[in-house]
Amino acid sequence: MIPAAADMKALVQVEDLAKTFDVSAPWLNRVVERKPRQFVHAVDGVSFSIPKGQTLALVGESGCGKSTVARLLVGLYAPTRGSVHFGGHDTAKLKGAELRSLRRRMQMIFQDPYASLNPRWKVLDIVGEPLREHGLAQGGDALRDQVGELLRSVGLAAADCVKFPHQFSGGQRQRISIARALATEPEFLVCDEPTSALDVSVQAQVLNIMQDLQHRQGLTYLFISHNLAVVRHVADEVGVMYLGRLVEQAPKKSLFSQPRHPYTRMLLDAIPDIHMSGRARTPVQGEVPNPLNPPQGCAFHPRCPHANARCSSERPALRTIAGIRVACHAVEEGRI
Repeated sequence: MIPAAADMKALVQVEDLAKTFDVSAPWLNRVVERKPRQFVHAVDGVSFSIPKGQTLALVGESGCGKSTVARLLVGLYAPTRGSVHFGGHDTAKLKGAELRSLRRRMQMIFQDPYASLNPRWKVLDIVGEPLREHGLAQGGDALRDQVGELLRSVGLAAADCVKFPHQFSGGQRQRISIARALATEPEFLVCDEPTSALDVSVQAQVLNIMQDLQHRQGLTYLFISHNLAVVRHVADEVGVMYLGRLVEQAPKKSLFSQPRHPYTRMLLDAIPDIHMSGRARTPVQGEVPNPLNPPQGCAFHPRCPHANARCSSERPALRTIAGIRVACHAVEEGRI
């Protein structure tokens, strides 16, 4: 369930969200080889809320379901179970003009800026497409002026609208993606690892632009990342995912200063200690289990140094303990 702290001020509310993919072999192969159908529970019962004007970051290893959550929120995937409420409205029940209005208010920034931009289109067409689609530009001159203003807002020049994507660097292409996302004046941006393909110095520039835009326009972000250093820079609250489930959610300061879940602790211990503090560190152990055959009980128990018999047989629920949401029997029992 959504925590009690979620109220009408939350712009986005997600409850018991789940997505299952059928990854079975073709029917004839299953008949000949006598193989059963196979399913992957990419997202399994995720609940959270994001207050207006704030940033929730989802972190975790590759394959934990972060990007699937992002696509479920913007409607690229239909959920198998659960609901997404945006501005108090169930997005699955919106149709026609209401759904069109929702798409204006919710946009996405993808991980690979070059793959998400049409290489045959000029920047004017790329950034101007949502303006034309939603009837926000009247005439060619007005469209060019609006695109120029959007480009300037992300640190590019209005004259760049006549260029093609291949004429820009990676960081500049991501700025074009941000400008396109901002074209419809959205309230909510889903950012799926928007800086992971960029150099560190360029990452900082793009993140600073995104934060400036958030402060100026009151934007709300869902920020997907595997880089905890980036998350520490941009997030207000952090959710840690493992094998399709949230295992911990806490304010940024609390999560980095006093992580509760063993998986969160292992992720933080994997960050290079550039300050050479001398603190004892435990490297991340083991491998992520096969999602086609996840472990019984707590999915993390094969890698957890605090696991016991209960952990291998009973899946922990996400509970609020001392103001932090955590799914761990060891934390609940006071063993860690």
